[in-house]
Amino acid sequence: MGKSLFIAEKPSVGREFAKVIEDRFSNRDGYMEGGENIVTWCVGHLVTMCLPDEYDEKYKRWRIEDLPFIPAEYKYQIIASAKKQYRIVSGLMNREDVSTIYVCTDSGREGEYIYRLVEQMAGTKGKERKRVWIDSQTEEEIRRGIREAKDLSAYDHLSDAAYLRAKSDYLMGINFSRMLTCKYGYVLADAMQEKRTSIRVGRVMTCVQGMVVRREREIRDFVKTPFYRLIAHAALHGGDLLLEWRAAAGSAYEGSPRLYKESGFCSRSDAETLAESLGAPADGTVQSITKKKEKKNPPLLYNLAELQNECSKLFKISPAETLQVVQELYEKKLVTYPRTDARVLSTAVAKEIRRNLTGLEQIPGMQPFVREILEDGGYQNLAKTRYVNDRQITDHYAIIPTGQGIGGLKSMSVRAVRIYEVIVRRFLAIFYPAAEYEKISLSVSLGRESFFANAKYLKKEGYLKVMDYSFRKGRGEGKESDGAAEEDSAENGDKNEALRKALSGIKKGDALRFDSFEIKEGETSPPKRYNSGSIILAMENAGQLIEDEELRAQIKGSGIGTSATRAEILKKLIDDGYLDLNKKTQVITPTLKGELINDIVYCSVQSLLNPELTASWEKGLTYVTEGEITSDEYMEKLVGFVSSRAKRISGSDYRAFLRDRCRQIRPFYTTK
Repeated sequence: MGKSLFIAEKPSVGREFAKVIEDRFSNRDGYMEGGENIVTWCVGHLVTMCLPDEYDEKYKRWRIEDLPFIPAEYKYQIIASAKKQYRIVSGLMNREDVSTIYVCTDSGREGEYIYRLVEQMAGTKGKERKRVWIDSQTEEEIRRGIREAKDLSAYDHLSDAAYLRAKSDYLMGINFSRMLTCKYGYVLADAMQEKRTSIRVGRVMTCVQGMVVRREREIRDFVKTPFYRLIAHAALHGGDLLLEWRAAAGSAYEGSPRLYKESGFCSRSDAETLAESLGAPADGTVQSITKKKEKKNPPLLYNLAELQNECSKLFKISPAETLQVVQELYEKKLVTYPRTDARVLSTAVAKEIRRNLTGLEQIPGMQPFVREILEDGGYQNLAKTRYVNDRQITDHYAIIPTGQGIGGLKSMSVRAVRIYEVIVRRFLAIFYPAAEYEKISLSVSLGRESFFANAKYLKKEGYLKVMDYSFRKGRGEGKESDGAAEEDSAENGDKNEALRKALSGIKKGDALRFDSFEIKEGETSPPKRYNSGSIILAMENAGQLIEDEELRAQIKGSGIGTSATRAEILKKLIDDGYLDLNKKTQVITPTLKGELINDIVYCSVQSLLNPELTASWEKGLTYVTEGEITSDEYMEKLVGFVSSRAKRISGSDYRAFLRDRCRQIRPFYTTK
């Protein structure tokens, strides 16, 4: 029986496997070897797709008549900077004394692709190949992954999807970038006052760019609309009670075109007329007073997109920075696999969740919560809650703390420790009961008109006490940030408690004296710009942007890009100068170049800007992974799409239109 070769994605991961494998390893150049086992690594991608000029010298020049470029057979090459490690890995794969290869690259589509390309280039034959699929790098999980490793062929559909994703990006990126550059590059260069420039487009990046441009134009075209609300002041023994007028049933203004929605007027004069007609002081009659209990459950666990959005809000850092930190936490065994779209746990993990909890007792700030959870014993029923659902998990479950590696926190950055705390608190929260509120609603009639007041206060803290982040204490920022905490800020809590006491003695039919009326002016607000976190969520939930209900249902669960690629796509758009990121606020806006390219694409390959197309391609890859369609079926549609759009670009000319567009939008950027 020959030796076993373990191939990881990074040196640090390879060394973690070596610690678990019971063998006496010695360090070699690019690998480790023991008696019966060898461990090596890929340092990321070792192999990549060849550029067109590797097929034919003529493609070094970009000419529209040579496009579209669609090879009958795709060529690959070793990445120049990785040649040494490739030789080491491929040499080990083909060693005669190696009989079994354990594929230990990251458990996902990209990790699968990294290994398959190396195997393809190395021409490895006649070896038993097993796939190690793990959710964390703890010793127990690595041992389980090795013990339960499946034959690599079980992941062939995932491999097919990985190859197809790369071919999709390759064909669309190369053909559309070259064609649009040939056709409109000098128009863009002239607009940007550059000697020459290229136009980069892609299956995913151009769609994201289009989302940001559309939002900017919505803001730019937005016209503020003023409106006027009528507020009544009523004196109670608990203080001043404010009630808002609303055009309820029976109002003289019900259905009136003078209204802005049902609680305001389009003009101040109409609000003033109503106030004068009601007079003050005046006695109203309490029509109803209701008390209703509301519960807010702990939020679902983090997937990568949710965590990136949260860190953008909390720490004003980019999605790429968040991913870098969480990857480090993963490699230190502190958290589970980060590149996940799931927000729930598997049944198998739920059965072993006590192990995760007990490890967190080592963290002083978390100790009281963990002990309370363990003493209560509710964790034993976790599998019956909404936080466990095997059907909502594809490759990996949600990001949670492993309960291990706590000592490693001492050597990590402050930012990493804070992000770890965010993950831990969200995890612990699911073992706590819902927060409970009491909502009080009051309606008072004055003639035909009605006034309303609402108050909401926290009765039972429930899971909210776990969400009091230590890094916010002493800064007056209160609790963060699943939406519930802000409803119970100290100021609102005091006001609502005072109102609750003031209303405690009021009942239906009582008289309520209105001392005075006040007109409050407001105005409509434009849509908010994306920030680096909200754009990641928008990419994940691209289906919500689709108006067609049938198509939206069809691509449910598939967004733009994947959890592993979204941060890099955003970074690329910023690095290319197509989008601008305010590092202080994390707000994202288009650049002049980015908006002009958006118009070029709109004229030429409009569907690239649509979430429908991009998400449907991603859905197609999911179908391939699940074995519902074949690679040939996917490629046939892909080639047809590229060929038809290339023909359309070649046969159209929008140069005059684009020059005019440049003149129109340039002023918006010269004033920035």
